[in-house]
Amino acid sequence: MPRPKKLIEEAYRKGSQYGLVVWCADEAGPYQVIPQPGTSWQPRGEPIRYPHEYLRRGTVKLLTLFHPMTGQLWIKGVTHTPNKVLHPWLQQELAAIIATLPPLDKTPNAPQNRAAWVRWQEGLSVRFTLLDSLPPLRLLLVMDNIAGHKSASLVCWLMAHGIMPLYTPLSGSWLNMAESIQRILVSRALAGQQPDSSAQLIEWLEAVARGWNAHPTPSIWGGKRALRRQQARERRYHLGGSGAVTHQPIPQRDRYQWPQAKQMTH
Repeated sequence: MPRPKKLIEEAYRKGSQYGLVVWCADEAGPYQVIPQPGTSWQPRGEPIRYPHEYLRRGTVKLLTLFHPMTGQLWIKGVTHTPNKVLHPWLQQELAAIIATLPPLDKTPNAPQNRAAWVRWQEGLSVRFTLLDSLPPLRLLLVMDNIAGHKSASLVCWLMAHGIMPLYTPLSGSWLNMAESIQRILVSRALAGQQPDSSAQLIEWLEAVARGWNAHPTPSIWGGKRALRRQQARERRYHLGGSGAVTHQPIPQRDRYQWPQAKQMTH
């Protein structure tokens, strides 16, 4: 199991035990300004009809910050996401989040504080260099492993504000909970709809996010289903030489048996 996966799962499950908050960041899209597939409410006998031809009027991407523990969602619709658009938005929103955190009961000394940062890099084959002077660690940020998230200016800004980025491994974007919430939002906002412009598409996405935040749903990693799977795995018996398992132990004969004495006596 890759070490980045273990770190992210540990952050989801035990981050609060370390006094840390866990957020997820992601950029969804692009979503085209064209008739969108999906179901929608229509009067009986009057199905929705799509135009046989249409114009492509641009695309939209969705910048997302998601707090799994509370279910709160911060988004912004944009038409493009270069670093000059993404980084200022992340810095503005994350600075506001850090400002709302309660003050620490006790400020850790320098060795303890650095150890708290280093533990979230344990086992990684590629690590970014930590700053010489680090503030207390307050927030873990799960992000995709892309170049825009790993630029030196952004990483240094995150560390200077007490934020430790945790990057998903290759082909491991499913570890980012923000992607799950994005699918829900996009389905609710766009399924079966025909936006006329990128501005209208952005308005729909942001309206759905406001509705979500009115009654947010907290998320946990794994939950009861993962616990049942783990318990089922523990009840199985592994066979040597492959990944096969059995539900019952295979009886084994004694490898060595003492020979029985059958010599005739006089």
